[in-house]
Amino acid sequence: MSERVIETRGLRKRFGNKVAVADLSLFVGPGEVFGFLGPNGAGKTTSLKMLLGLIEPSAGTARVLGAPLGDRRARAGVGFLPEHFRFHDWLTGRELLHFHGRLYGLSGPALRSRIEDLLERMDLVEARDRALRHYSKGMLQRVGLAQALLNEPRVVFLDEPTSGLDPLGRLLVRDVIRELKSRGTAVFLNSHLLGEIEATCDRVVFLKAGRTVRELDLRGRVDRLEVELRLQGADAATLSGLDQFGRRIEADGERVRLELADEERLPEIAAYLVERGVRLYGMHAARPSLERVFLEVMGEEGRPG
Repeated sequence: MSERVIETRGLRKRFGNKVAVADLSLFVGPGEVFGFLGPNGAGKTTSLKMLLGLIEPSAGTARVLGAPLGDRRARAGVGFLPEHFRFHDWLTGRELLHFHGRLYGLSGPALRSRIEDLLERMDLVEARDRALRHYSKGMLQRVGLAQALLNEPRVVFLDEPTSGLDPLGRLLVRDVIRELKSRGTAVFLNSHLLGEIEATCDRVVFLKAGRTVRELDLRGRVDRLEVELRLQGADAATLSGLDQFGRRIEADGERVRLELADEERLPEIAAYLVERGVRLYGMHAARPSLERVFLEVMGEEGRPG
């Protein structure tokens, strides 16, 4: 348990007759970037609120930083950027960070130095004395991320952190997440931008109808491999013979798509085709995109609401 920054078992939340979260079971290790995926209404927001100690679960167990949910000392090591935040827009960027720093119990030169470092890291130095009402949405998102990092947390919860950011802003957030990971800080990331999740996360969990239904390790993915072949001169018997290597998904003229369980079969496929006198012009192998996996896991729930 002590080696896990977050661990939940059978966490459940009921509001009256409605079950918002039926079974949340997951864990996050130190320095891990963890993706939390699911369609709208799957229970992600309720799950986050339970982990942050904002609402009490109806059943199940969970610990964050080795302590029960809501423990005040543990919460001092947590950073949080909500999706829909509202800051006092008459404050400047620097004043906002000073205010939140005081809430964390920080003060004096240490707080001032931390604020200046974060303003520079978020590319907000020139706007530090400008009122938040004059910030763009991207600037507000970046100052929000800065406040989540003020206390040098051991775990950071980021809810749609790249919302409203341009491509450069998204790269900045990616870099910040990598820096947190290198320091051993765990990042719990909720985002609908599956490309960002795929580029950033070590591991993801899929939440469906309030239950964690699948886990996927993105560091060394071992799920199926899709292969596209570009051939010339393959007769029906040769195409049928490809079934010995994996499941044939599609054959369209010179292009054939297969689904394999093991990339070790790729050289065997090439040797088989050459032996059959087929000209092999291309072989492209890739794991299914995270978006494709998401849609497969969610089924009808993955459709727009």
